[in-house]
Amino acid sequence: MSNRAGGPPPIVYILGIIAISLGFWSLKDTLFSFANKPLSVISSDPDELLILGDTFSGYSTFRSPEFNEELEKSGISIRFENEFDQGERATRLEKDSADLIVTTLDQYLKHQPEGKIVGLIDRTVGADAVVLNTPKYSQLKSLNDLSQLIAQGQPLSLAYAADTPSEFLAQVLDIRFDGFNLSDFNQLKVAEASEAWQELQDPNQNIAVAVLWEPFVSQAREQGHTVVLSSEDAPNAILDVIVASDDLIREDEEKLTDFLSTYYRWMDQSARDNSQLKTLIQTDGNLSASQADLVIGGIDFFTSVEAGRWMEDGILSKRIEATAAILVLSGQLPQVPLAHELYSDRFIAEAVANTQSLIELVKADDPELATFLTGETNTQQPQAQQLTPEAIQSSQPIGDLEVRGEVKFGVGSAAIATQGQQTLTQLATEINEFNIETVAIRVIGHTSQTGSATLNQRLSQQRAEAVVQYLKSKAVNHNILAEGKGFSEPLSGVPANDSRNQRTEIRLVRINQ
Repeated sequence: MSNRAGGPPPIVYILGIIAISLGFWSLKDTLFSFANKPLSVISSDPDELLILGDTFSGYSTFRSPEFNEELEKSGISIRFENEFDQGERATRLEKDSADLIVTTLDQYLKHQPEGKIVGLIDRTVGADAVVLNTPKYSQLKSLNDLSQLIAQGQPLSLAYAADTPSEFLAQVLDIRFDGFNLSDFNQLKVAEASEAWQELQDPNQNIAVAVLWEPFVSQAREQGHTVVLSSEDAPNAILDVIVASDDLIREDEEKLTDFLSTYYRWMDQSARDNSQLKTLIQTDGNLSASQADLVIGGIDFFTSVEAGRWMEDGILSKRIEATAAILVLSGQLPQVPLAHELYSDRFIAEAVANTQSLIELVKADDPELATFLTGETNTQQPQAQQLTPEAIQSSQPIGDLEVRGEVKFGVGSAAIATQGQQTLTQLATEINEFNIETVAIRVIGHTSQTGSATLNQRLSQQRAEAVVQYLKSKAVNHNILAEGKGFSEPLSGVPANDSRNQRTEIRLVRINQ
C-alpha cells in the first residue's frame, strides 16, 4: 500500500500502451474523492451492483462515474448509496437489498452480516487520532494526566463520531491503556469528526478528549492541542474492506470477479500518481493544498497483489483476531470468530494474476514500479532509530499499557516467575501492535518500602532490566528503556510498605514527532 507522490516515471507512458493492448487497464482522470455528499452513479442496467458505504475518501472510487464507465466495458454497472448506520448497512446486505458493502473491519466483525470479505481497500496510517484539550486543561499532555484529572472528580467529556473508526480508536484506548475508561466520561457521540472538532473548541464545554480525523487533527495540533495517539502509531488498527453478500457469491461469481479485477486494475494504476487525487480531494473537501496532502498521506491503499498476500499468508487472519479481541473485551462481541471463515481470496485471484503479469513485463526496466505494485515496500520490517535513554525519557508520554495479570518475581530477586512470563508474553504481542518508528517503551520498576533505599533502587532496576530482556526475547524491537524507581513513587493512598507498590509499569511514549 502506497501513496507515491509526484508524476509517473517515463516507463509508465510505455506501459500505458502495453496495458491497453493487453486489456489490463486504461488511464482515467478521476482517482479519489473526499466528497461531503455522494456522487451520483446510477445505471440503467437492471442487473447493477448496489454498494453501500459512506463519504469516507477511501471509498471514492466506488462513487466515481469514470470508474462506473470502466466497469461497463465488462458489462457491469454499479450504484453507490450512502448508508451511515452501520447496523442498517449490514442488515440490508443480509436482506438482499444490497450486493456489497464497504466498511471497516471492526464494524464488519461487530455486525457479522451474511457475507464474506472479498477485497481489502486501505488502512489508515495517521488520518485518525486521539486529541487532548491541552488549551483548556494545561496539565493535560498524556493519558496518565487524564487519569489524574478524573481522580480529582472533574466532570469530563469525550467527543467522537459514532460508528466510525473514531469510536473504535476510543475503544482501543479503553482496552489497552491503564486508567482510561470510557465509562468515566460523558460520551458525546456526533455524526462526523468536524462536529467533534467544533465541540472541542467550545470553551463552554468540558471536553477533555476528542477523536478526530484529518484535516482536523492537524488543525488541532496547530492550536496547541496534544495528539496523544494516532493511527500512525497503531498502523494496522483501522482497516477498510469490501464485503460481498452470500447471495452474490453464490449466484454470480463471474460478476464479482470481474468487478474486483476492474477495481484493482483501476487502483493499481491510479495510486501511482497522486496529483489528480490531491486536486480532487482539495476541491471536494474545500481544503487547502496542505490539508489535502494530510488526507492523502493518512491513507494507504492496497494493491491487488498485496491484498492477495494478506489473505493468503494469514496476515488478514491475525488482524481479524486482534480486532475481534478488542470487541470481545469491550463487550461488543461474544467470542473471537474463526477468521478463515470470514473471507475468501478466490475472487481477487484474477486481479492478482493480471498484476503479476504486468510486474513481469516491467521489473527489468522499472524495478521501483514493480516493487510498488507488489506492495513489498510495506512488508519490509521497519527499523527503530536507536535513541539515547535521555531521548526516550524526554519523549511525550502516551500512557501506561494495561497489564493483564501480574508481573511477579522471586522474593528479593529479579527472576521473573512463571505467571509473570505468561503476562509478559501477552504484553509483547500487544506492544508489537504499535509502530516501532513512532513509539518507544519505558519499563518502570517499583518496590515497596522494606529495606534500604539503595537496595530497593538496585532491585527495581534489575527487575525492570529483566522485563526488558524478556520482551526483547519475544521480538519486541522497539526502543525500550529500563528504569528503577525503588520505593520513591508509592501508589496514591497506599502505605509505602504495602506490597501493592511492587509493580511494573509499561509506559508508551511518542518519538520522532
